[in-house]
Amino acid sequence: MLSQQEQLRYSRQTILSQIGESGQLKLRLAKVLIVGLGGLGNPVSMYLAAAGIGKLLLADGDKIELTNLQRQIMFNEQDIGSNKADCASEKLSQQNADVDIEVIDEMLDQELCDYYIPDVDVVIDCTDNIGTRYLLNQACLRHKVPLIVGAATGFDGQQMVIDPRDEHSACYQCLFPESEKAPANNCQTVGILGPVLAIIGGMQALQTIKLITGNQVKLSQLHLFDGLANQWQQFTIKKQKNCPACQPK
Repeated sequence: MLSQQEQLRYSRQTILSQIGESGQLKLRLAKVLIVGLGGLGNPVSMYLAAAGIGKLLLADGDKIELTNLQRQIMFNEQDIGSNKADCASEKLSQQNADVDIEVIDEMLDQELCDYYIPDVDVVIDCTDNIGTRYLLNQACLRHKVPLIVGAATGFDGQQMVIDPRDEHSACYQCLFPESEKAPANNCQTVGILGPVLAIIGGMQALQTIKLITGNQVKLSQLHLFDGLANQWQQFTIKKQKNCPACQPK
């Protein structure tokens, strides 16, 4: 059961029939790995901590720089030079002391993925590194853990849910085959407007909450956001028969 304090704190979301007390208890028991505490990881982690996720694992080996502050809204000038995951942990603990937070203050490799991912319910890809995206995709496929991918550059963003537990779910390599090399654009090369990251990060947090609480989430659907036109488009991504990542060997 929820404590009296939890009932009050989360009352605005437990009043929703799709969440209720049972959904809130599922959130409290959930473990979520957020990879990348930059422009996407900031809003994602803040919304999930506020929603009452029981345990957040924060992975990032980067340090905060002045150029980050335009979009990484959790950080301030006094945080420059600090590790992003460490700093985010401190801020989120102040936001919700009931959330258990574990810091991974280094970049994930296959060994770390195989150590942490089997123990979590959802992995959220908030990185801007193509190699890490493929690594997370393969690790989540291997351990059958849902992966929520997000990306944004300029005025544009994209988001997709991959669930290896569903035999029909496409994976990241179905969308961007590694042999063809996915687009390597990032905010350093083409720029980014902060609110676009908030929109995509909010979508990633929303999909995470729906997955954990048992609400319907559309798999294999790429959501594209055009911030200049204020428009969304959705495309169904088919599971590729020759995908080297998600098809049986």
